[in-house]
Amino acid sequence: MDFSLSEEQRDVQQLAAKILAREVTVDRLKAIEAGADRFDEALWLQLAEAGLLGVAIDEAWGGMGFDFETLCLLIEEVGKTVAAVPVVPVLASAALTLQQFATAQQCERWLPGLVRGELLLTASLTEPGRDNPCSPATRLESAGGGWKLHGHKHMVVCADRASAVLLSACIEDELVLLAINPTAPHVKIVPQHVTTGEPQFSLVFDGASITDDDIIARGANAQCAVQSMLQHTLVANSVMTLGVTDTMLKMTAAYTAQREQFGRPIATFQAVSHRAADAYIDVQNLRLACQQAASLPRARADAAEAVLIAKIWASDVAHRVSQSSQHLHGGIGVDRDYPLFRFCLWAKQLELTLGGGNSYLTALGDAIAAAFKQRAAIVAPA
Repeated sequence: MDFSLSEEQRDVQQLAAKILAREVTVDRLKAIEAGADRFDEALWLQLAEAGLLGVAIDEAWGGMGFDFETLCLLIEEVGKTVAAVPVVPVLASAALTLQQFATAQQCERWLPGLVRGELLLTASLTEPGRDNPCSPATRLESAGGGWKLHGHKHMVVCADRASAVLLSACIEDELVLLAINPTAPHVKIVPQHVTTGEPQFSLVFDGASITDDDIIARGANAQCAVQSMLQHTLVANSVMTLGVTDTMLKMTAAYTAQREQFGRPIATFQAVSHRAADAYIDVQNLRLACQQAASLPRARADAAEAVLIAKIWASDVAHRVSQSSQHLHGGIGVDRDYPLFRFCLWAKQLELTLGGGNSYLTALGDAIAAAFKQRAAIVAPA
């Protein structure tokens, strides 16, 4: 498979890199961290003005009309700078799902404003004690001509700023994907404290009103929509991890080339160079896994195993590269005046977001075993 970038993709990548390199400085990150929440509104609006918020949104809704692979290029650049902008939950989780499964009226309601940076959409994929969004405890109960929503979602990024949150619920045994205004009556927003300081919230629904206009998909269509949202989110988080670990690796290479011990740069020591080389191999393997997973939805292939592999690699690489970077930096790596600590915090959060690598390794093993049994049953003699 050819993973080389098209001219348009290179343009998107270079534009994103230019804006982020110019705007996301250490001083700016410090100022944001000292504020009320970790959201760089000015940068978000600059990305909107450059058209980058609409990179994977159809031209009918004001976007560029590119694919998920191109969006991943933007996400990787954000990861390289740990910019305080929620590109994964807004652009990958919410906007792509809405565009693929919502009605034209629903897309018109939200997507043009998102592209212009005027509103945010976000998504919820987890509940306390439940990691499978296709099996939610959150319920819709019939009430007159509509429904009342009861349940609890958590780890919802930028819920306090969002015009709508995409989430799954059940009407009896039927799965439903819906969009709800988090500031609506009978919705409680509770701040959560997370590793990176990212603005995440818990949402408690105590009879919030839902109408037909809020329903994105039901039944089998909702199963497809929620699975698609989960897969895009897992791949996008893996790509974010790629950006984070790529920068950690480069910072470590630069530091070990300059830091001298016994009159020599420590990068020339065999133990140091071997550990750095292992980290380099890890990052390149993660890049290949992410490219494979991001390309499959475009080709309409079964992306399930590739997505699992990307998430497994992302969790393992986040842990190993973070550990190696800290080890090779020595004590300066944990100094909050030195920028490495931000990338380590993001690596740890991304490693465990939507579950750690071991749970996905088990899922991959189960999928391979099931496929093997199915093939064996087909070829077995009667």
